[in-house]
Amino acid sequence: MKIFRFDTEVGHQLTAFGSHDVVLSRILRTTDRVQIGCIRVQPDGVIALHKAVGPQLMLVVQGEGWVRGREDSRTPVHAGQAVYWKDGEWHETGSESGLTAIVVEGAALEPERVMPEVDPNGEGEGT
Repeated sequence: MKIFRFDTEVGHQLTAFGSHDVVLSRILRTTDRVQIGCIRVQPDGVIALHKAVGPQLMLVVQGEGWVRGREDSRTPVHAGQAVYWKDGEWHETGSESGLTAIVVEGAALEPERVMPEVDPNGEGEGT
């Protein structure tokens, strides 16, 4: 058995695109171009608006925050929810109180095959 770290002390600050108060800790990169990381958005932190470089799945594991595309309206997200962005899709993530998420990036992501989708009207968690 081996034990590894992915806490904030071994991560690095994300500052691209004007992002602030965000730490990324790499977890895994595979030979078939899949990578996994842990994102920690500190209170009032923002991963600023940018294009997805390939399909991305953000699994919120702790806390709550918001996501948006190029529009001004923010969609709330919380622990237990996952957000999927297609290649080239503009997106931004932030949190007033802080959130922790696992981010998976890779061409073969198809979350709709295994996870229920949240109702777009915010009424329930989907089926």
